[in-house]
Amino acid sequence: MEPDLFTAAAEARQEKDPAGSPLAVRMRPRTLDEVVGQQHLLKPGSPLRRLVGEGSGGPAGPSSVILWGPPGTGKTTLAYVVSKATNKRFVELSAITAGVKEVRAVIDGARRATGGFGKETVLFLDEIHRFSKAQQDSLLPAVENRWVTLIAATTENPYFSIISPLLSRSLLLTLEPLTDDDVRGLLKRALSDERGLKDAVALPEDTEDHLLRIAGGDARRALTALEAAAGAALDKGEPEITLTTLEETVDRAAVKYDRDGDQHYDVASALIKSIRGSDVDAALHYLARMIEAGEDPRFIARRLMISASEDIGLADPNALPIAVAAAQAVAMIGFPEAALTLSHATIALALAPKSNAATMAIGAAMEDVRKGLAGPVPPHLRDGHYKGAAKLGHAQGYVYPHDLPEGIAEQQYAPDAIKDREYYEPTRHGAEARYADAVEWTRKHLGRKRS
Repeated sequence: MEPDLFTAAAEARQEKDPAGSPLAVRMRPRTLDEVVGQQHLLKPGSPLRRLVGEGSGGPAGPSSVILWGPPGTGKTTLAYVVSKATNKRFVELSAITAGVKEVRAVIDGARRATGGFGKETVLFLDEIHRFSKAQQDSLLPAVENRWVTLIAATTENPYFSIISPLLSRSLLLTLEPLTDDDVRGLLKRALSDERGLKDAVALPEDTEDHLLRIAGGDARRALTALEAAAGAALDKGEPEITLTTLEETVDRAAVKYDRDGDQHYDVASALIKSIRGSDVDAALHYLARMIEAGEDPRFIARRLMISASEDIGLADPNALPIAVAAAQAVAMIGFPEAALTLSHATIALALAPKSNAATMAIGAAMEDVRKGLAGPVPPHLRDGHYKGAAKLGHAQGYVYPHDLPEGIAEQQYAPDAIKDREYYEPTRHGAEARYADAVEWTRKHLGRKRS
């Protein structure tokens, strides 16, 4: 039997007994207007609007799309809405269980439906990043010739996980993590809606806040936790879901952490100071508190990048690239996997040799500039590429270092006001020892005297 996104039997059972389906399923939007978040993808004339038949594309039919975003942001939901709203034939495959054979069967069926009944086919392919290159290649003729309109979903960066020919034939739509306000609105709808809990139980503010932290921008996780906690509260005969009931249900303690208050800054400060102090275990503790409290992983990654330069610098030149790579990875994958990346970076930074020489150097240089110790650029260093520069003496007498055997030219580079200043005072911690040797050698060959 041809695979179907939601079989007729399942739909009939859900309509007959809605309570028999999970809350996350019952609360799935029925139209694009009910979708929470992702408003940047739902504007009039957008590819998703055209897929459900809004607007007349004429000869410019709807394009195939690749939906990229973290779990729980609505990729499957959008496919479901399309399946309910479109009058096209709708087929689902999962890259976890399907292969080339199943793909070819769908394509053959699509060609028959188009030729025999004029019925277009929309193919929803979940977890497309799990397909091999050969399996993805099998989709190309159907997408290129529009035998099917493809909706592919992935949590992985498509530039790494999807072949270029398929990317070039599709529109890449990036789904953003849901905000707390998005998830809060979804929870309120689930509490009151006839398809949801029908006001059977209340959700106090402190419990709601913890539920939002647990969700971490994942709508499915939020609704699953709400349903479990509501069931526990009703079993106890409680009129509302208390924080204790929620904690017992999801087995996850509420972290005392206000992301907009002092705790936010105190815990972040403790993380950085623990890294600076090389206490890897304390650093991991504070990192875990931030993660469990639902802190924005991008904020944590930014703090790690600052720490890499502020407290480590050239004592370990790899610290900053590690922190930057972690920030890029976090932006691509989001939680929960981002916790692994942040742990990786935190451990590396905490155990790295430390030096604040780069921090002190730029601080001292900026302080002199603020004091007015600047002065004109030495004439031989000025730009000499424009007409008349030579008459002004600009660039005259400049010695090109590459023309010298040792590659260093003894000439004045700094303005007169600070020509004897030495801002960078390297330590001999870790890799910075070799920079200390380099500084000593270059200053000697530049004819510099110790100030």
